[in-house]
Amino acid sequence: MLRGRLLTESLRVGIDVRIPSLHVVRVGRHDVSGSTSAQQPSVWTFLDFEAPDEAADEVAVALAGALVSDQGWYADFEVGDDHVVVFPGRVFRYTKGDRAGRQAAVEHGRTVGVPDHQLDWGE
Repeated sequence: MLRGRLLTESLRVGIDVRIPSLHVVRVGRHDVSGSTSAQQPSVWTFLDFEAPDEAADEVAVALAGALVSDQGWYADFEVGDDHVVVFPGRVFRYTKGDRAGRQAAVEHGRTVGVPDHQLDWGE
């Protein structure tokens, strides 16, 4: 079972992400003042999700096409021994512990405006 997190504020207006096998397991709204960039709101809605492992590519492609492209957003999930980090129009998938794979995703995140302190997804 793949497990991940999406911030609903990161979705483009008018976008619906429809993946029949994707299930929301938790929704929470949190004040993250002081942790955001100038373009990001101070309150975020965290949406934790699960889906069968075989839906990983479908989830990644759907999220890559749904994220706002000019505010430094990403979503991520784990599937098996892999970590998948999704940016607008770009997906990174690497085996947990692969420093070069993780670093490539971090570097890309920096180029699209993700603040360094938000490039902290777990492994």
